[in-house]
Amino acid sequence: MELQQRINAFVQLGTFLSQFSRSEIAQKEEVAHNDLFFDGLQHQIKLAGQHNGWFTKENVLYAIEGWAKSLTEIHLKTWMAPYESAFAKPVLSAVEVAETTKTSPKTIAVIMAGNIPLVGFHDFLSVLITGHQVVVKQSSNDKHLLPFLAKYLEYVAPDFKGKITFTEEKLETYDAIIATGSDNTARYFDYYFGKKPNIIRKNRNSVAVLTGDETPEQLEALAEDIFRYYGLGCRNVSKLYVPEDYNFDAFFNAIYGWKDIINQAKYANNYDYNKAVYLMSLFEVLENGFLMLKEDSSFGSPIATLFYEKYTALDTLYKTLEAHADNIQCVVGEGLDINTIKFGHTQKPQLHEYADGEDTIAFLLKR
Repeated sequence: MELQQRINAFVQLGTFLSQFSRSEIAQKEEVAHNDLFFDGLQHQIKLAGQHNGWFTKENVLYAIEGWAKSLTEIHLKTWMAPYESAFAKPVLSAVEVAETTKTSPKTIAVIMAGNIPLVGFHDFLSVLITGHQVVVKQSSNDKHLLPFLAKYLEYVAPDFKGKITFTEEKLETYDAIIATGSDNTARYFDYYFGKKPNIIRKNRNSVAVLTGDETPEQLEALAEDIFRYYGLGCRNVSKLYVPEDYNFDAFFNAIYGWKDIINQAKYANNYDYNKAVYLMSLFEVLENGFLMLKEDSSFGSPIATLFYEKYTALDTLYKTLEAHADNIQCVVGEGLDINTIKFGHTQKPQLHEYADGEDTIAFLLKR
């Protein structure tokens, strides 16, 4: 199966997913195999929400929208372009062809997190687009959507059959592994899988740097980075850096559009619990009825809480962020002298924006 064929298969998947958005779920006549899969995906979206209360229909469809936009021919080809030489076919002798057949493709195990819908899809895509076989061990929190999408892929590209396996058993036969989890599970992963080529991801959080000159529109966009997926993703902003004299009034006004998030029972329970803990501990917090702001040097804030820390000079802050680079997934801000992501874009990563900054494709092409 050639690279272009694999790209074509994922483009068809993207076209299929484009029928499912937050504004409308509607069949398009030109989309292949809707008779077999359209109603089925609607059912899987429903099951995902029933199994995991954080996976609301709104958030699942947001994730699907994102992948529908990414899985286009132009985006996939642009993503693969820097690796073009690795996919080029060399002229081989008969002996070299035989040896290559023996050693390629590889079986790549992928252990997925389950904090947000389809969070492991990029690893799944990366393994298959590079021509390898994938063995997926899903989180119990997110087990409905990806197997269904894999079936669609196998239907539009039968050569994928036999190259995609989902398992709940102990991983035993694999050539390399990509595993994502918490700091605690990362230690476990390193102990059990450290002898194999691996990418092992730990806890990371995202931060935003505010200067006080942000427009209301920028702060409204920042609210998306904070509240999307209830703040459960590593790309969600969990901490603000603000000037010493920062006034939070403009910030609170800008995020008011997300006030209804408190009507989600699981979120409200976390809000009430954390508020009680802070009050009993005599911590000072700012709050507006659906979000609490607590001054704290840590990066990972609890649900319904946003940490903040004051800075005196941006140059000093840049050094702090650099020193803690291993704890930070991305930095949100505009007009700064460091690499940042625009407000409102943390949950819209491009295909080349790899988790933890580690190039997954380069890793896989070395196998």
